[in-house]
Amino acid sequence: MALSDHFREVRARLLRVTCYLLVAMVIALVFFERVFDIVFAPYQDAAEMLGGDVDTKAVILGLGAPLLLQLKLSAAAAVVVTAPLWLWELWRFLLPALHRNERRWSLVFAAVAGPLFLAGIAMGYYVMPVGIRVLLGFTDANLQSLVDFPTYLSFFIRTLLVFGISLEIPLFVIMLNLAGVLKGKTLGRYRSMIVLGTFVFAAVATPTTDPFGMLLLGTPMMLLFFIAEIIARAVDRVRERKAGELATLSDDEASPL
Repeated sequence: MALSDHFREVRARLLRVTCYLLVAMVIALVFFERVFDIVFAPYQDAAEMLGGDVDTKAVILGLGAPLLLQLKLSAAAAVVVTAPLWLWELWRFLLPALHRNERRWSLVFAAVAGPLFLAGIAMGYYVMPVGIRVLLGFTDANLQSLVDFPTYLSFFIRTLLVFGISLEIPLFVIMLNLAGVLKGKTLGRYRSMIVLGTFVFAAVATPTTDPFGMLLLGTPMMLLFFIAEIIARAVDRVRERKAGELATLSDDEASPL
């Protein structure tokens, strides 16, 4: 395919993705109240957990802030809802450059990565009220905690992304193993360091200082790392067995392949 054809294909796919996002953003604006309730629920749950111990209120500052908030929240919702569509466009653009075996593995990873990412987001949404409660709990009794909602929205999106991407890390480990960059024995050799590093990462990434959030994120990550190590060792054994079979062939003997 000529370079100009590639540019035309990129333009066509970008136009389709833009249309997906605009339509989804308009729909999100129509149902803005429902989207807002979903985003605001963790803060409300945290306020209820605190009871009357902390005087807290969500606020928004500026004349144009309400309009900007609606646009920003609707745009974020549109990106999330249309993710399967624009990821499909990206995959279709890259598909011609992949070999048949690579296409098969890309479908497998896409089928696994999507549910893992959604599971991480669900975990982040579940643990977020606890984290907000802990953070608001540091407010002095003589002070009122005014939470700027745009700042809260950034905190909300960042937390969900951290949880979602964290569960994808073991999948990237398997990809490195399939590419021949990382061996299963290497994972076993550094297993104790991986365990320590995983829980340190979980403690830093979670928006709470109690061990509940750390365990909620760190435990699934460790289980996925162990599964990744098992798969990596199995792939290494298959690769070594095939290499051994090829090494036994004579130079004058025809290969069974």
